[in-house]
Amino acid sequence: MFRFLVRSFAGLSGFLALAALVACNSASATVIPSPVVDDPLAATSGQQTAVLAGGCFWGIQAVFEHVKGVISVTAGYSGGTANTAHYETVSAGTTGHAESVKVIYDPSQVSFGQILKVFFSVAHDPTQLNRQGPDTGAQYRSVIFFSTERQLRIAQAYMDQLNEAKVYPRPIVTQVIRLRDFYPAEAYHQDYAVHHPNDPYIVINDLPKVAHLREQIPDLYVKK
Repeated sequence: MFRFLVRSFAGLSGFLALAALVACNSASATVIPSPVVDDPLAATSGQQTAVLAGGCFWGIQAVFEHVKGVISVTAGYSGGTANTAHYETVSAGTTGHAESVKVIYDPSQVSFGQILKVFFSVAHDPTQLNRQGPDTGAQYRSVIFFSTERQLRIAQAYMDQLNEAKVYPRPIVTQVIRLRDFYPAEAYHQDYAVHHPNDPYIVINDLPKVAHLREQIPDLYVKK
């Protein structure tokens, strides 16, 4: 898997390659419009849940931990069964699981549509099929796991809006699937970017996503 192999970068040549990859990723995010169909901010604070998948959960978790109104983000697996919700098994790409995150947020501070704006713009590339950046396999596919009919409507309307506006050079391939279960990942995956900020995989692939959030959607960015 690329995220472990990349740690083999060493010496001057490795540093130069790392710098080139970071520079490439730093210019890769897409500026997109806000969703036309969305819920208004709630009048009182509360908790709602969004479950999303878009590549390695390290980066998705890192991004959403910097989003205004987000209470917690858990890395995990969704789309398969409990007995296969283990990293080594999911990594085979045959379990039905996608590496996912469960985002608990306050709907009085951020809407589901705004969560999706972050997801589609800076958290991942929704036009990549069964892969994300250097990682390949169905476990890295792009998915919105909806839990209510309202989430389904907002997600589908937003994807239609972005496709019709030709925001991306290719069609969105994100799946929209009803949430069945979410299984938290192993403890060493939780807050991986926080605990390993100098890991080359994090530096190359994930820190630029957080930077894009701060630069492109500053009204939703919070510093941790």
